[in-house]
Amino acid sequence: MAMQFYASPEQVQRDRSEYARKGIARGRSAVVLTYEGGILLVAENITTLRKISEIYDKIGFAAVGRYNEFESLRRAGIRMADVNGYSYDRRDVTGRFLANAYTQTLGAIFTETQKPYEVEICIAQVGSSPETDELYRITYDGSVMDEPGFMAMGGQAEAISNVLRERHDATAELPAALALAAQALGSVGGENGQTRKLDQKQLEVAVLDRRRKGRAFRRIQGPALIQLLEGLKDVLDKDLGGVDAAPPPPPAADKPTVSAAAEEDAADKPEAEPTDPAAPADGVNGDGS
Repeated sequence: MAMQFYASPEQVQRDRSEYARKGIARGRSAVVLTYEGGILLVAENITTLRKISEIYDKIGFAAVGRYNEFESLRRAGIRMADVNGYSYDRRDVTGRFLANAYTQTLGAIFTETQKPYEVEICIAQVGSSPETDELYRITYDGSVMDEPGFMAMGGQAEAISNVLRERHDATAELPAALALAAQALGSVGGENGQTRKLDQKQLEVAVLDRRRKGRAFRRIQGPALIQLLEGLKDVLDKDLGGVDAAPPPPPAADKPTVSAAAEEDAADKPEAEPTDPAAPADGVNGDGS
């Protein structure tokens, strides 16, 4: 009779944690930090697949690790936020609410399945002031942490966090905050420990702008991102000019009141002769008989 293989629960948990950490460390990093106008989300990304997204009105999402795994979490979070906002009130959808939901989901996956998710995500909610901004880090095992104004995920996150810790300023403007994020991401990964200079093609950038009403999430790319990386402040106007926002729809044309077939039928019919309103109708005499 063959002896059954046995591993203690502690060893199983350690093996799963090591597996997930190695998978996350192989990916490219992402940085989330607060600035004077809101929350900045920056990820090193050379593909068209998004690491940064919007979850709800004032809530953003950033993730590192396996794309298919954190993409399924992102979509589930959007559905949950929409359902709760529609069923109850939009103010009931908060970053803490979504962080708790992700914690339960990832915790169940880590303990009940053979393979844990190789993901680390951030839920960011912008407030009316820098003191009310919220950053939540949710790890592969369902642990959640409330970060104090900045955080780094994936790759060499500890080294990146050291750069942010030394220079982060919650009162800085957007160009300075983006320059710090780009410098922190470029401080690792170079040859022989050298720093790298990241350009707009290597960065995915978005903001949660506290000055906007309604949806605060906006992507920054193209010429606007180039200007911000160069430190130009004139890109900051009232509506964050150059940000990737959908243009307003064109004015609607007058809708037809009849179908094309009805118009063709009307064109084929002969024109009716004009009638005298004072003349009696057919079959009716003037005296009504």
